[in-house]
Amino acid sequence: MIFESQGRLQDRRPVSIVDIGSNSIRLVVYEGLARSPTILFNEKMLAGLGRGIVSTGRLDPEAVTRSMDEFQRFRALSDQAGAERIYVLATAAAREAVNGPDFIHRAEDVLKTEIRVLTGREEAYYSALGVMSGFYPADGIAGDLGGGSLELVDVEGDRIGDGITLPLGGLRLQDMAKNSLVQAQKIVRDELARAKLLQGGEGRVFYAVGGTWRNLARLHMEMTNYPLGVMHHYEIGTAEASNFLRQVARGEIEKVKGIEGVSKNRRSLLPYGAVVLQEILAAMGPSKLVVSALGVREGFLYSLLDEAEQKTDPLLTAAEELARLRSRSLKHAQELAEWTGAALKAFGIEETVEESRYRQAACLLADIGWRAHPEYRGTQSLNIIAHASFIGVDHPGRAFLALTNLFRHEGVFTESSAELKGLATQRYLERAQVLAAMMRVVYLLTASMPGVMPRLKWEARAGDTLALVIPADLAGLYGERPAGRLAQLAKITGRRLVLAVEGGPSVSVK
Repeated sequence: MIFESQGRLQDRRPVSIVDIGSNSIRLVVYEGLARSPTILFNEKMLAGLGRGIVSTGRLDPEAVTRSMDEFQRFRALSDQAGAERIYVLATAAAREAVNGPDFIHRAEDVLKTEIRVLTGREEAYYSALGVMSGFYPADGIAGDLGGGSLELVDVEGDRIGDGITLPLGGLRLQDMAKNSLVQAQKIVRDELARAKLLQGGEGRVFYAVGGTWRNLARLHMEMTNYPLGVMHHYEIGTAEASNFLRQVARGEIEKVKGIEGVSKNRRSLLPYGAVVLQEILAAMGPSKLVVSALGVREGFLYSLLDEAEQKTDPLLTAAEELARLRSRSLKHAQELAEWTGAALKAFGIEETVEESRYRQAACLLADIGWRAHPEYRGTQSLNIIAHASFIGVDHPGRAFLALTNLFRHEGVFTESSAELKGLATQRYLERAQVLAAMMRVVYLLTASMPGVMPRLKWEARAGDTLALVIPADLAGLYGERPAGRLAQLAKITGRRLVLAVEGGPSVSVK
């Protein structure tokens, strides 16, 4: 299949996942199997299949009818998007209801494919894989709250530890508690007493997965005027989270700032989700709460990758893909990542593993705004990077990536984007300025094309001086503008720098 648009990666073949949950059913069409999956199309329906299942033991009949109509649409949409394969996963409500098997049989006829009804253990496993795929690395307890069940599982790097499935999904809990939040708290506390694995999470991270918890996090963002509207890797301190959840768990949800951004169908479940999360934090004692936008669907996709691809860095993979789609030269971006690493060593600036990852990603993204008007390249690059669907990067790191590319275009001392500067740490802010200053030098010496950068070398000279040496056969690249940019780099780093041509005189820029 040849795509008309060059905005698509030509080596990807779309795949679809239909996720049949207790509260919602969703179709997601992905561009293809990849370490950092990109969504082509996404649609959900709040069907409420599990509503009333505690008292009736059956799937809600109206929800079943509505779901069948939606499955027909999902199949047509999947075909229209060119998906070569459609995977259908069903969770708690479908596996537990008396009429679940009949529902699955009917749904298979409509969707024209086999449906995989996940066991509680499988649901926990794929949820854990989703968290593992989205954090680099993950270390803590992953909790996936659906409409019918709660999955808790220990994750550490590429290891999945103990897990448990509990009947604490929002719809089920509301039903069991007979709409009493006081009774819901008692039920949750009693059920969580069985989750001994929470004791091993003290001082580690709790990863919150699921739509109810994402909506709670969105409300917290609104209340705190958080400057970045990206859900994945949003962090809340344990004490702050507990205070916020206590307010929501009172049940006065309509008074909470930002509630208008949550669909009315979901609002009634937010207090129950808050109760569950509140009790988990009390039982576990984590260092912080971190939101994961990836769960069972992404974990299932991750399981389909080979082992080598699973181990690749999701941030660097996604940054390289964006460079392929939007930059003038992917090779130049790759050279920049290597050259800046060598430059930092020459300057005696050490990096942690995470800082090295973020620097490489910033270099891969450094030219994605080149088609914009020169006066807006910095702003466009910042907006694309700050809000991109990247995984494997926390929010201060995301701010570093965006600010580096703002500084690369607008200058390292620009007054723009005070909010993102506040989100980045001081160390990241300073490193973004240094990295951007290096970029501003080498882009003028390479015309944004590959082949030159590997030949630009830093050499130590007398008097603690560093020389950036241009090969003799490229002497024509020497000029006032790169010398001026090198002077700016010297000012930022406090180093004495010179620009030199191999075999010729050097000119001090400080």
